[in-house]
Amino acid sequence: QVQLVESGGGSVQAGGSLRLSCSVSGLTEDTESMGWLRQVDGAERQGVAAIDSDGTTTYADSVKGRFTISQDNEKKILTLQMNNLKPEDTALYYCATAAYCSGEYCLQAAPYNTWGRGTQVTVS
Repeated sequence: QVQLVESGGGSVQAGGSLRLSCSVSGLTEDTESMGWLRQVDGAERQGVAAIDSDGTTTYADSVKGRFTISQDNEKKILTLQMNNLKPEDTALYYCATAAYCSGEYCLQAAPYNTWGRGTQVTVS
């Protein structure tokens, strides 16, 4: 059973940086893709960044050039480095895994079947 635990959220001023981490356990060969998604109260979860098994990354247009997704070689830590944060980045950020997704489809919530509990990011 895959378990995901996010950490690293907090409050920061606009222009600042945060580094989110997701501790991954129980990963199987059936998991090909991992991603970070975020949710603002009352809205649907939206993809921020995703990475697949060969290291290919996909980013939402709103975070390109500011956010970087990465994972360690053992796929036990998924990281989201967030720079030049803006107030509109304020959200609850989730780590999630998917059997497989590709490209822009990885920026939707639909392909993800396992989720962490989320970590709050607030930018003022």
